[in-house]
Formats: sequence, C-alpha cells, structure tokens
Amino acid sequence: MKTLKDVISLKFKTSESEGVIFHGEGQQGDYITLELKKAKLVLNLNLGSNQLGSIFGHTSVTTGSLLDDHHWHSIIIERHGRNINLTLDRHMQHFRTNGEFDYLDLDYEITFGGMPFSGKPSSNSRKNFKGCMESINYNGNNITDLAKRKKLEPSNVGNLSFSCVEPHTVPVFFNATSYLEVPGRPSQDLFSVSFLFRTWNPSGLLLFSNFAENLGNVEIDINDGKVSVHINVTQVKKNRIDISS
Repeated sequence: MKTLKDVISLKFKTSESEGVIFHGEGQQGDYITLELKKAKLVLNLNLGSNQLGSIFGHTSVTTGSLLDDHHWHSIIIERHGRNINLTLDRHMQHFRTNGEFDYLDLDYEITFGGMPFSGKPSSNSRKNFKGCMESINYNGNNITDLAKRKKLEPSNVGNLSFSCVEPHTVPVFFNATSYLEVPGRPSQDLFSVSFLFRTWNPSGLLLFSNFAENLGNVEIDINDGKVSVHINVTQVKKNRIDISS
C-alpha cells in the first residue's frame, strides 16, 4: 500500500503500561507504530529516509499519561502527507513529520495488538498489547468486524476472543480523612504487604502498622513525590531503618 492520506481510529483499555497497539512497515524503510510506553501513548512514524543520511524521516510524538487505568480511551490518527493530527480522548495534537516524503509505503501486513518478529533489535524489546480494543477502523475498513467474521487473511495469531473480560481487582478510593483498617496476625513473625496506588498528591501516608508486644512499627508514606519506608524497632541499638525511592 502506498498512501498519501490515512485515517486510523480505535478504542482501547488496559491495565498494562507497555504494549504495541498497531504496527506496519515497508521495504523502503517506512513504518508506523502506535504503542504504550510507561502508560503514555507514543506514535513513531517514518515516511522515508535516504541512505546518505541527509534526509532523516523518523518522527516520534508522545501524548497522554496514566493510560493503564483500565478505562476506555479513544485514538484518531489523521494523516495528509506530512501533516498529522493525533487525537487522544478528544485532545488533538498537530505536528509535521520529519523528512521530505509524503507517502507511507507499507509492503507488509499491518498488525494490531503486537508486531511480528522481524529480527530487528527494536522488535524484541516491544511487548504485545494486553487488554481490549474495539471499533478498530483503518482507512474506512472496520477491522474488528472483518476479524470477527474471519474476512481477514491472514487473521489472528494466538488467543483472540471477541469479548472483554473485566479484571477481578477492586479499587479503593481514599479521601483526605478516610482509611482502611484490617486485623493483624500476632502469631506471625513475617510482615509482607503489596499494593498498587495512584495519586496526584505529593505527600501522604500509605500504610502504618504497629508490631505486636510493642516491638516497633512500620510506616510507608509519600514525601515530596518519593515513597519512603520507615521501620522502627525498639529492642535493638540501631532502632530505625529508612528506605527512600
């Protein structure tokens, strides 16, 4: 395919911070890749570079953040030559690609949800998308519908289901005055805790627990955007351990 205009749209939701949403490449060195990196959306595009190095076509644009929140997000990519409109959740970003070429030359297939192994170092480090997509439309073709009706050749690789499974995790929202108290285990000599959290506040207490028999306590907090762990032990000389990250 050699196109001057492209319109690509889809919706996705995921709890993963990394993953290839779609990818296409050609023998001339052209490529287009849309992926999640550190929960941000990254569009990599190259309409062509020359071997002398005087024309460098690689263009990379990043938009959004915290997109691994398992909520639906919509993407629209509109390209006319080197002019691109990238819209994420109704927020549009306009840019022009580098280089001097206007056509996107894709000789191979376009893949959604991952990229085929090409032997290039860049393809190894990229994770496949894990989550749900719907309303995939590529230049007027309803990809989701064609895939469901098995009208694509070749079609899916691996386990692809046409339903969206909700995660079993139950989130808890805390305001400035609420907290969750759970019973401890006095007979256990091991303290282990794990959780995921998200906040816009630079400071706050995440966890506090007293040890049994007045042996001390443990505290996890955020201070100026950094997570700190404080362990106080009453029966030893060096009675306080502080770990910050």
